[in-house]
Amino acid sequence: MIPRLLAAPAPGWTADTDIVVIGSGIAGLVAALRCRPHGRVLLVTKALLDAGSTRWAQGGIAAALAPDDTPAEHLADTLTAGVGLCDRDAVRVLVDEGPDAVRRLIALGTEFDRSSAGDIALTREGGHHRRRIAHAGGDATGAEISRALLAALKDADVEVIEHALVLDLLRDAGGRATGITLHVMGEGQPGGVGAVRARAVVLATGGLGQVFSATTNPEVSTGDGVALALRAGADVADLEFVQFHPTVLWLGEGARGQQPLISEAVRGEGAHLIDHAGGRFMAGRHELAELAPRDVVVKGIMTRMRETGASHMLLDGRHFGARMWERRFPTILAACRHHGIDPVNEPIPVVPAAHHASGGVRTDLSGRTSVPGLFACGEVACTGVHGANRLASNSLLEGLVFAERIAAALGDELAASPVPDEFPPIHAAEGTLVDPSVRGDIQWTMTARVGVLRRAGDLADAVRDLDRLAEPHPAGPSEGARPGVAAWEVTNLHTVASAIARAALRREETRGSHWREDFPDRDDAAWRGRLTTRLGGAGTLTTTYRPEAPEENA
Repeated sequence: MIPRLLAAPAPGWTADTDIVVIGSGIAGLVAALRCRPHGRVLLVTKALLDAGSTRWAQGGIAAALAPDDTPAEHLADTLTAGVGLCDRDAVRVLVDEGPDAVRRLIALGTEFDRSSAGDIALTREGGHHRRRIAHAGGDATGAEISRALLAALKDADVEVIEHALVLDLLRDAGGRATGITLHVMGEGQPGGVGAVRARAVVLATGGLGQVFSATTNPEVSTGDGVALALRAGADVADLEFVQFHPTVLWLGEGARGQQPLISEAVRGEGAHLIDHAGGRFMAGRHELAELAPRDVVVKGIMTRMRETGASHMLLDGRHFGARMWERRFPTILAACRHHGIDPVNEPIPVVPAAHHASGGVRTDLSGRTSVPGLFACGEVACTGVHGANRLASNSLLEGLVFAERIAAALGDELAASPVPDEFPPIHAAEGTLVDPSVRGDIQWTMTARVGVLRRAGDLADAVRDLDRLAEPHPAGPSEGARPGVAAWEVTNLHTVASAIARAALRREETRGSHWREDFPDRDDAAWRGRLTTRLGGAGTLTTTYRPEAPEENA
């Protein structure tokens, strides 16, 4: 059974604001900055302000900035990568508003790499037919964007609470979001469990990669926002489409936790995937070879590993030479050398690993969820942009564009609605918690049975095992399962894992990043639609299918 609330003590402190933004990646920071003219803003983040996924982004941000590129071409590439499940209207918003949004990001102080002529330097990545990826510091784009946004935040009148794990959404009698409960750790801040009362809540909590045993995501990416939204009664969608990045540095059998990413931009600049005999196995599998959409490359790698019995494949960039590695990919070069690999002189061992959730909390084109007053943007959201497979470097752009759209929507909504005279009372939250000791079991189950290769038997076993892992001990909860950060976080992981496994079992086809070995073909007649998951009153997850109208994705 999935809890409707996380067991927690009654809040010992409260704070009031107009808008509370949860998360400090590109989506959260932009939302906080753009919402500030509409009222008081409180930004809450799980660790430090710069500890989220944005700072780890290597490749760049995609937008039609070049004279020979157009939003229409960017739209076409995005729809192709999404394999028939993108929301065309959402993609059109992304590509049409993207170029100006990137220019506003530059106006905030972001310094992208420039060509010798002074123009923004653009590269290609998988699935793109044009050079449209703006990058910074060679392969440190996310770090530069984060730096610029945090600098802008210092000059804005935005209150910040760091080291805060968000627990649950507060709602009034009509079901509207009225704030959050959270647990704060850190000197100089309110401590313990508290409550923030607000007129609107913006989820920008990032990804859920830590559901799997090996991922490119940082430790904070435990799906907290998706779990909170489910408990609040919001719709989540497309959770079966978890994108595995094709080229993650292979650290040996049994490696766990965050793994070093080898950016797609390395292949965009001409590196080749080869097997241990030196053969380029992607040539002939797709017209773009190594630059095919990510799901195609992942399947090519996994297929070749299976054919040869190898534990990994190789990425060969030796022909770049030392100068290019040092100038264009200094971060990747340093990470490889730290692990004993020198890409200048030897191929890089790579395997796929969990990377990005194409699904999340379902939103409209202005970031509204199915819960009034609750908005979502960035990786936690399902805007419909990515469909079954995210196009490379569209994620930073999605967070940027839809955060700005949320700010515009909130400007209208808050101006039209009065400030409440008082908020509903806040009590201790009752619910069950998953014992932190099963965290590794959850991650192993997801990697082994709900990973790159899926089949009905494994998925059904995963659902059963996840249900079993949440069962309370007959003797009562252990000390570890009592309210606290470890139990809250593992309960979130379990909630999200359960929803992913059920959605993956339900979709009986292969499409994009969802690869069913027992249903190897794409099936538009039966499955050209969206799976939506909701948590019922009895603590059970219900997944329903809604066919998409053909014109939405034509």
